[in-house]
Amino acid sequence: MTELPLHSAAIMLTKRLGRLAAVLVIVAAAAFTLAKLSPIDPVNAYLGIDIARVGPEQRALIAARWGLDQPPLAQFLHWAGNLLQGDLGYSMIYNAPVAEVIASRFWVSLPLVGLAWLLSGALGFALGVVAGASSGTLLDRAIRLYAYVLASAPTFWIAILLLIIFAVLLGWAPVCCAGPLGVVPDDVTFADRLRHLALPLAALTLFGVAQIALHTRAKIIEILQGDAALYARAQGAGKWDVALRHGARNAALPAVTILFASLGELFGGSILAEQVFAYPGLGQAAVSAGIKGDVPLLLAVTLFLTLFVSVGNMIADMLYRLVDPRLRDEALSAGGQHG
Repeated sequence: MTELPLHSAAIMLTKRLGRLAAVLVIVAAAAFTLAKLSPIDPVNAYLGIDIARVGPEQRALIAARWGLDQPPLAQFLHWAGNLLQGDLGYSMIYNAPVAEVIASRFWVSLPLVGLAWLLSGALGFALGVVAGASSGTLLDRAIRLYAYVLASAPTFWIAILLLIIFAVLLGWAPVCCAGPLGVVPDDVTFADRLRHLALPLAALTLFGVAQIALHTRAKIIEILQGDAALYARAQGAGKWDVALRHGARNAALPAVTILFASLGELFGGSILAEQVFAYPGLGQAAVSAGIKGDVPLLLAVTLFLTLFVSVGNMIADMLYRLVDPRLRDEALSAGGQHG
């Protein structure tokens, strides 16, 4: 393997961080603009059913307390200045600092998204290897049909279907939430957490299987038709032996890169799954912030998810360059020329 020149790698990293910063600024400005264009009045949404008991003067005081009486540009610049100092603002609907809300919700969402990411990758890769090794058979057609159905089915539809069958009709799983109703989070047992996690996890895992399975299948078929596979078959190796020893190894790293690149879709699916199962994670907090006009929380969640997905895509891109020396040499040459 060619050793990476230090200065070219530094230039590449600087460019990526610069692009990431630009993406975060654009996303923050777009999210703020959309929130301001929304017909939802944050003060009215905060007051809810108590709006009839509050007069115009009190509403004006609340708006001034939150800084909503300032022009939109002044509000955005004030928020950006606080962000640069590490202050994410104060959530209106949760009545708590935004950093605390995101931290508490993130640790609820992490097991759901993380396990779904790992399980969908493992299951999709296994199905892709089996389908690719048995290309053209009934088993291959069944796996492809399964993958196509999953790829075309919305996450919320899968979640509602699982909820109706396993929670309502069969009663095998809880209907909602991350723990039993009426029990404080600190008293929820590990077994109860798993029971409440099962259905959202199943819905999100099924959502991420199709893309990995179809890509791995195509890669395995390509590898099995290559010269190395034909040589191995001529040496007496069986089809499954070639598929596992040569195909699976060569298809694994591209599948991992796709898995990292799919983090954005997985987070999008988690928002819908958390809504269906009333799972109190980061996605549900983002929806609540959007519905009730909690701009500081909405912007912070948007930036956090953008950063998370961008880092995942960056890792996927780096893995691609690691796998394909042509891409790596091209990137290093571009970095050296600019340097």
